[in-house]
Amino acid sequence: MYCIQSAVTALLSVLCSIDYIPNVNADGIEGEILPPTIQKLMKGYNKYLRPFFDNGPVTVGMSLDIASIDTISEINMDYTATIFLRQRWTDERLCFEGNKSLSLDGRLVELLWVPDTFIVDSKKSFLHDITVENRLIRIYPNGTVLYALRITTTVACSMDLTKYPMDKQTCTLQLESWGYNINDVMFYWTRGNDSVKGLNTLRLAQYTVEDHYTSVSEAVYETGRYPKLVFHFELKRNILYFILETYVPSILLVVLSWVSFWISQSSVPARVCIGVTTVLTMTTLMMGARTSLPNANCFIKAIDVYLGICFSFIFGALLEYAIAHFCTLRQPDHKNIIKDLEEEDMDMNGTINAVSRRENSRTEIDSSKDKKSRGSRVTSRSMKIAHCILYCFQVENPHHIDNYSRLSFPLCFIIVNVFYWVYYLYF
Repeated sequence: MYCIQSAVTALLSVLCSIDYIPNVNADGIEGEILPPTIQKLMKGYNKYLRPFFDNGPVTVGMSLDIASIDTISEINMDYTATIFLRQRWTDERLCFEGNKSLSLDGRLVELLWVPDTFIVDSKKSFLHDITVENRLIRIYPNGTVLYALRITTTVACSMDLTKYPMDKQTCTLQLESWGYNINDVMFYWTRGNDSVKGLNTLRLAQYTVEDHYTSVSEAVYETGRYPKLVFHFELKRNILYFILETYVPSILLVVLSWVSFWISQSSVPARVCIGVTTVLTMTTLMMGARTSLPNANCFIKAIDVYLGICFSFIFGALLEYAIAHFCTLRQPDHKNIIKDLEEEDMDMNGTINAVSRRENSRTEIDSSKDKKSRGSRVTSRSMKIAHCILYCFQVENPHHIDNYSRLSFPLCFIIVNVFYWVYYLYF
């Protein structure tokens, strides 16, 4: 234990004795002479040691300005935003006399200790450097340091597309300390929920920012517990575009398929052309609606359900004409079959009656004729059953199928639409 303490003491002594690093020291940056006030602050300053190294954790306040949210991608499930990140902390080693703050060149940040803040779930980020690196350093007389950055970052956002395009997505921007745990650094939002500004003035293409709030938590890893700040914002998709782009064309295609109900059944080319054209057009519309969404996902989206409903009604209208036309062609055959069955039934009944009278007058009929009589009764019963089955499937006037369809198809479509919109908008 004594050896460990000695080693730590020796390491601190070496670090405290370092007043410069290559090309960056208390006298200047790359050979440039610093003003006397800065030289006085930097004298004996060690940027490798955090403030209050022996007196508890340093508290770092955060605030954000959202300059823009450039893209929100459902395919990659991420968003790209440009933010102004501001961090405030107090470094007792930077106190100086006076009542004015010092605004320094951003390149002087290399001389100071700064928090090792990083953006969780960031896929790629960069610091703007036109015309110079967009960094700001301001030191106040009481040792408070303001450090501001302009960053563009692409952050992952897990999305639930089950109700697409009537969905709401909640994305987050998480800030953590990379190397300092909660014993060294503590994060907090400087003004609570008001620490993040700029969302109220944003105009997004497909979304509206409905709500946003901040929270403070801790990230637990194998190496320890680290401070974390989370900014939550809720996005609601604007459905008007999809109504005009997908829903209205789908409804018009369904209505167009009903036009065939008012066309004569003898006009085979006209009705078949309408049915096949609407089916193919609906298929193309369904394929186009999926191009803007990730291909490999397990979501059954609301728009997929509606397109499937419309396709079913359009295909049903095509099948309706096929059934009606089939009944028209088969109607004479049904009548002939039923007439033949009725004649056979009458002949069979006459035969059975004659056999019965003959049995009453003759007592010497052998057993073989009795079996034949019973077989004749079974055959007559089977004929009656077949007659009933054919009668059930018989359509006396196939034109009535179109008449029923003119009412049933629109009524069913309206009922399904009511259930669809109520479910996806309110549940």
